[in-house]
Amino acid sequence: METALIRLRNDILTGAGLLTRLPLPAHQPSGIRSAWAWPLVGLVIGAMAVVAGAGAMWLGLSAGAAAVVMLLVQVMMTGGLHEDGLADTADGLWGGWTRDRRLEIMRDSRIGSYGVIALVLALLARWTVVVQLIAVGHWGAIVAAAVLSRGVLPGVMALVPNARSDGLSKGVGRPETKTAWM
Repeated sequence: METALIRLRNDILTGAGLLTRLPLPAHQPSGIRSAWAWPLVGLVIGAMAVVAGAGAMWLGLSAGAAAVVMLLVQVMMTGGLHEDGLADTADGLWGGWTRDRRLEIMRDSRIGSYGVIALVLALLARWTVVVQLIAVGHWGAIVAAAVLSRGVLPGVMALVPNARSDGLSKGVGRPETKTAWM
C-alpha cells in the first residue's frame, strides 16, 4: 500500500519527469495525478534560473547577459518542451489550410518559418521582460512566472479538448477538476 509520503514523492518526481529533463531517481510514475505538483516543478526551474542569473550578475555580467543565462538554464532544464510546442503550434496554425494538414505539420519534427519567427519573438519578449525585472530587482517575479505558467496547465488540460487522439496530452490524461483547481 502506498503511503502518503511515497505518493507525494512519486507525484513530484512524475511531474518533474514530464516537465523537465532532469535526471531523477527511480520511482513509480503517478501519471496525471501529479498535476498538482507541476507548480512545484516550476518553482525549481524558476529558482535555478534566478540562482544562475544572480551568479552571472555577481560575476560582473550585464542584466542582458544574465537574462540570457537565465533563459538558457530554463530551456536546458525543460529540454525546450514549451518552445518546441510553440514552434509546432505556430507552424501548424499558419502553415496549414485544413485541420488535418495543421495536425500533420504540428507532428513534423522539422521547424518551419512560422515556428522560427514565433520562437525568436517569444524569446526576445521573455528576454526583455527578464532584463526589466532584473533592473528593478524583482527576482521573485521570475520565479512566480515559472510557478504560475505550470500552475495553469492542469486547468487548460481539463477544459480544452485534445487536438488528436494519440498525442502527448491524450497520453498524459485529463486532470480531475479538483486537481485542476488545486
